[in-house]
Amino acid sequence: MANIKGGRAARKRDRQNAKANKRNTLVKARLHNEHKRLFKKADAGDREAAEKDLKAFVSELDKAVKKGIITKNTANRKKSRAQLRVNKIAAKAAEAK
Repeated sequence: MANIKGGRAARKRDRQNAKANKRNTLVKARLHNEHKRLFKKADAGDREAAEKDLKAFVSELDKAVKKGIITKNTANRKKSRAQLRVNKIAAKAAEAK
């Protein structure tokens, strides 16, 4: 409970914080799993699957920004790094041909 007098508003605020904390934790875990899945496929060189997972990862990032769970700049940085990783696969495939 918050470190203030335990009035009705304080108890409600504690309930709201607990609910938001649970939601934020679930969304961040989902983002982490999508990120790992994308980078594993990118490292394996599976271009089509990586591009599909990139689309899902970007969608999850945008949803998290919309809900206020992560900031816009953080999402943009993660999108950029993920796109660079997928582009490296395309570059390697072009070199091989």
